Amino acid sequence: MQVPDIGKITTDTIHAPILQNKNVQIDVLRLDKIHPVISGNKWFKLKYHFDNFNAGNYNGILTFGGAWSNHIVATACACYLQKINCAGIIRGEKPLQLSAMLKDAEQYGMKLKFMSRESYKDKDNNQLIEVIKRDFPNYYIIREGGAGDEGEKGAAEILDLLPANNYTHLICAVGTGTMFNGIKRSAKDQEVIGIVVLKGWQEENNMISGKLFYDYHFGGYAKYNPDLIGFMNDFFKLTNIPTDFVYTGKLAYAIYDLIKKDHFKPASKILMIHSGGLQGNASLQKGSLIF
Repeated sequence: MQVPDIGKITTDTIHAPILQNKNVQIDVLRLDKIHPVISGNKWFKLKYHFDNFNAGNYNGILTFGGAWSNHIVATACACYLQKINCAGIIRGEKPLQLSAMLKDAEQYGMKLKFMSRESYKDKDNNQLIEVIKRDFPNYYIIREGGAGDEGEKGAAEILDLLPANNYTHLICAVGTGTMFNGIKRSAKDQEVIGIVVLKGWQEENNMISGKLFYDYHFGGYAKYNPDLIGFMNDFFKLTNIPTDFVYTGKLAYAIYDLIKKDHFKPASKILMIHSGGLQGNASLQKGSLIF
């Protein structure tokens, strides 16, 4: 898979009174700069899947996601750029009006097939996969969010971007857990922390272990309230770093809240991994965000 412009990625240090008072440093790894669509961690999680596809004799690529999935539109864009047939199995019945993400995915040539939420829960079941394959024979299948060993192997390379990895804590948002597991693979003697953005996540993902916080989902996946939106605007005013309400806004909110609660010892050096995916903000009412 073609390498995007890695040179655009920066590590931005945040300056704020609370950080000075608590003697804590936060750097933000700006993966959101990597590509406007195949944004943030998406390229890393897709990298080895596309290598597998190119090494085989497949007819196309098929993957899974919800109506506002960054992974869906990133996969569609990557396939478009490489002239690969692609299909997406979308959670839920087909809506009267497609989300901005799904419209983009269709424009990139992705064929969308909608599945009831109940059936979608079994998306990793081999029997269901065989049924799907009838409509898309000999398609290379990528699990939701790029999950699996290939996705984790790619995510493990994210820390290679750091000029120096002298952080005490590495913190990222957690959806499928793919990036979290990948970061754990390549972390040194550091605490890797995940901020879970889905409600009830721990019941469905009990095989993923590590330091996880479950209370910053704001009601569930892609849920938000005025406090979160207000924080995202304040964070942008302070740092000039845009976040999204699905993942990175909740991530930044959680880090600041944990700092306020003295979770981190003085002299802690935190790396916040900005996983990109700002497209989801398009679903917010116009004017909600200042960026």
